[in-house]
Amino acid sequence: MNFVVEALKNASPFFVATMDGDCPRVRPFSSVTEFEGNLYICCNNQKEVYKQLKKNPHLEICGMTKDGAWLRVEGVAVEDDRREARAAMLADPTGPSMLYTADDGLFVVFRLEQVKAVRSSFTSAPEIISEH
Repeated sequence: MNFVVEALKNASPFFVATMDGDCPRVRPFSSVTEFEGNLYICCNNQKEVYKQLKKNPHLEICGMTKDGAWLRVEGVAVEDDRREARAAMLADPTGPSMLYTADDGLFVVFRLEQVKAVRSSFTSAPEIISEH
């Protein structure tokens, strides 16, 4: 999983796609970390992205790396309400520690499960780099 997390960090911002009913919604993200061997993203529980992930936890992440390849990561977002998971995200250099604290009641983290990551480019065939 570490390769996927590092690739997303190098693709910052990366984009997270969710569903709002039958309409897709995409927005930029920059915070990602690995905790206990899993990929984690975060958000504010007052935002639409949070409501969308709670209603339909399937998401896709896409980011272009500096070498011109792109990474697509699909998975299921599972809220992890442990303080340790929130603290790990905030301790990561990409974490939004200027905006949130682990105990502010707003900051939430999601662990991605059923992860499939594919690296693609214009010059080579897509390569599955992680299935977790």
